Amino acid sequence: MNRRNIFRRLACMSLLLAASLGVEAQNTLSLVPKPLHLEQTEDQFTLKSGMTIACEKGLEEQAEYLQQMLRQATGWEIKVRPDSRKGNIVLTLDSVANTHAEGYTLSVDKKSVRIAGADVAGVFYGLQTLLQLFPEEVYRNSLAGQVAWTVPGVKIVDHPERPWRGMMLDVARYFYDKEFVKKFIDMMAMYKLNKLQFHLIDDSGWRLEIKKYPRLTEVGAWAGPDSRRLGGFYTQDDIREILEYARLRQVEVIPEIEFPAHMLSAVVAYPWLGCTGKQHEVPDQHFISRDLLCVGRESSYQFLKDVLDETVALFPSKYINIGGDEAVYTNWEQCPRCQEVMKREGLSKASELQGYLTNVVADMMKKKNRTVIGWEEIIQRGKLNEQVVALIWHNVGDTIQATRTGHKAILTPATHLYFDFPESRTPGEVKAATWMPPISLEKCYGIEVNDYSPAATVMGVQGCFWSDQFIHGTVLQEITPLNENRSEQYAEYLIFPRMLALAEVAWLPKGERRYEDFFERMKYQYAKLDAKGCNYRVPEPKIQSMTQEGDSLCFTLTPTVADAPICYTTNGSYPTIHSAVYNGPVRVKNKADFHAMTVVDNRHFSLPIYFAPDYSAYKQYGEFTTEWKPLQVQTSPSKWRFECTGKVSGNGEFEIAFIQTGGQNALKLGNLSLWKRDEKLAEISINQSSQTDKAVTGTFKVDAFEAGTPFYVEVEACGVNGNDTKGLVFIRKK
Repeated sequence: MNRRNIFRRLACMSLLLAASLGVEAQNTLSLVPKPLHLEQTEDQFTLKSGMTIACEKGLEEQAEYLQQMLRQATGWEIKVRPDSRKGNIVLTLDSVANTHAEGYTLSVDKKSVRIAGADVAGVFYGLQTLLQLFPEEVYRNSLAGQVAWTVPGVKIVDHPERPWRGMMLDVARYFYDKEFVKKFIDMMAMYKLNKLQFHLIDDSGWRLEIKKYPRLTEVGAWAGPDSRRLGGFYTQDDIREILEYARLRQVEVIPEIEFPAHMLSAVVAYPWLGCTGKQHEVPDQHFISRDLLCVGRESSYQFLKDVLDETVALFPSKYINIGGDEAVYTNWEQCPRCQEVMKREGLSKASELQGYLTNVVADMMKKKNRTVIGWEEIIQRGKLNEQVVALIWHNVGDTIQATRTGHKAILTPATHLYFDFPESRTPGEVKAATWMPPISLEKCYGIEVNDYSPAATVMGVQGCFWSDQFIHGTVLQEITPLNENRSEQYAEYLIFPRMLALAEVAWLPKGERRYEDFFERMKYQYAKLDAKGCNYRVPEPKIQSMTQEGDSLCFTLTPTVADAPICYTTNGSYPTIHSAVYNGPVRVKNKADFHAMTVVDNRHFSLPIYFAPDYSAYKQYGEFTTEWKPLQVQTSPSKWRFECTGKVSGNGEFEIAFIQTGGQNALKLGNLSLWKRDEKLAEISINQSSQTDKAVTGTFKVDAFEAGTPFYVEVEACGVNGNDTKGLVFIRKK
């Protein structure tokens, strides 16, 4: 869908807006990630039919990749000249001019384009920069029509700051087919990300064909009754196809075979893997299973060896990810076989069995020239004999522990790089994880990452996209007969544009990163995502200024997507694509009367600008959780249930406060209980009535917190002699 044609009635006004704000109509040098050194010249190269791509020996695949990209958009036959340096576009290797791994130089003049890489990866990244310099239509997989295929004259010298620039894709909790995985790899490559952690195993699904254990995919890959069955898996041939696709795009795929927790799908297929031997079902609702791999059975170690042997034979990566997070050790504490292992190995705590198991597997992998990676828990559960790599997801300060114990680390903190959290709290935002605060594009870009050195503990950064929202209920689950791709649209909405922020953080040294500069360049990246057929969250218009002028407020806006109009309202209602088009400052009586949204096309637009209520007067009570209003209140005792995920943020004591803000009647509060999904964690008695502007509080204790699991408060409540009452609820950790 061509957005410029759809909004013809808006085009003139948007151009006037761009001119009034000093925004360029086209900005061909808005590259992401930004190159280290860029010089623009007055030259311009124009691609024409019949031109050639010359390449040194060993770069034929890269030349053919570029040939295919240009052919599908232009329809022209661009010939490849292997083992040659004479052509209109020339690809070479030059480790003298490029002394950094994955580095490249790119020079464009009116006669030619020349890319020289330190290695094959450097040449490939030079191609990605070149493609961004072409008009956005170059990313289309069909003919683009009449386009001037010009590239501005540049001289670029560039290389990455960090060797690990990663993304994690969770296909275990929700299965994405191989075509989506290949598209995901394509998007990573477009922005020079080079490591894909493939989360293949979790409680809710086993996605990798293991020929020695067929029930892993016959049983463990599927959940729910036949009529609503969820799941799927990749055959080993599928994996080979994905790996070949990734190899050409310089993406290393690291398989994650999760244990000792998060592997209920395997225990369902083979109950003898667990401590109890009980038969379970693959869950179709998200939870963290207590069933761990039994470390007291020899068959468990044989199972791991067999599975890892087949996995290593498939995946050429020098890394193997073993997961290792969020294990609850109750079953190990009660299992006589596991207790025997503890006694034999002189271990004092059941958690140390995880370190013992990690050592066994690390030794297996060392013999296969593989390095073990896992979530940071693997370096916190006993002494390890081999160097491992820890994914730091709790707190970046945990890298200190990796440094002290001689391990390596990758930063992937949930606070900044978990893309299953929403970008905002704006009403209308998609259903997403809530156990941590939203992560805006700016917050993602602002993660603190020190510059890299070969001796550094931290190898790089990685974003994570978890798919458990699809099994947190039925809201997001597909309706198979409709042949939906809702899961893909949802995933891309949450991942983009934040993955571009991650890419720049991973590529550039700390001193070269400025969010305002990135923000300006991002305006021109959305058109490339459109051409690529990639969904994304459309950013709201930016408020350049909000000033008081007499008895009114004056709003001046800045566009966030190039060539995309801004529609607005001044009566408090949400705008639509038919609302007034912004072309200059707007005045309103109250800020709540003003709403504005970015319009990419008639189906793709942003949420409106939202002004969150100000609860600063209640900050001593913690985070706002919910409110009550007259229509929600009964006059006889009834149970009021509301979600508090994210407000309950760990184990410890929490205080809940009810504060009446208006109305003639009080709210009578009785027994209150805290629930983790369907499990009651705590119950207290409040037995008080609310008072205007005075808190009624209660304290409860949490000792079984699980990240990613929804929490609820259920309280008995009723209006006293009527339901004319309203108020606010806050929760704080004491």
